Amino acid sequence: MSGIRLEKAGGFVTARFDKARGNAIDEPFTQELLKVAGELGADPGVRGVLLASAHPKLFSPGLDLVTLVEYDRAAMERFMRVFAEAVWALYALPKPVVAAVSGHAVAGGCILSLTADYRVLKRGGIQVGLNEVKVGVPLPWSVALLLRASVPPSALTQVALLGRNFSDDDAIAVGLADQLADADGFEDFCRARLEEFADKDTASIAITKGYLREGVLREMRSREKEEMGAWLDRWFSDSTRERIGQIVAGMGKGR
Repeated sequence: MSGIRLEKAGGFVTARFDKARGNAIDEPFTQELLKVAGELGADPGVRGVLLASAHPKLFSPGLDLVTLVEYDRAAMERFMRVFAEAVWALYALPKPVVAAVSGHAVAGGCILSLTADYRVLKRGGIQVGLNEVKVGVPLPWSVALLLRASVPPSALTQVALLGRNFSDDDAIAVGLADQLADADGFEDFCRARLEEFADKDTASIAITKGYLREGVLREMRSREKEEMGAWLDRWFSDSTRERIGQIVAGMGKGR
């Protein structure tokens, strides 16, 4: 079953995340992200892409811990490599991309929003942030570089090392969002921002975007495999497995 719906209107495509558990990121969803990014990037008829969610309260809560906690080390390494490739593909997509963050976007959900060129956050307490250190894992290599390229240096301690979540004006201040919008007409507002990009010469935007992101992508790819072992060591450490187990058990109680 597809976890992403592609809704086409003229030259614009809304890639709408529509997966169980509020778009929790598992291996099939990540493979689909990679496929969709490649197809949209190669389609000359696509002038802009909106990342959005079908779930009213969640953009994405991050990795699907219920599924991934069962993976052995080899399987988890395979998943993380595909996830890195999906991040690279979204970040390198040669089209304007706007993230319509209408629900909470934490951990992996925040990462997906960071790949966009512009992030619109729904006003009213929607949480965005990277809480990996609270779970007990470091930011993956590529994600650390993505964050460094996306937020001001003064925000890195709060976002990456303290793992705080942010909403409304605080999210703007640390660079996790570019603009706030009200719930009424939220996606129309986001599409209007996307049209601002598409009104320009799209080939020139693609070339310029490539120049701006080429160095970051090269650095991501150069050491992702090399740095993977440190991430996996923490994922499979006793303390982190205990935290993940507690989180998964809490999810079961909440159903």
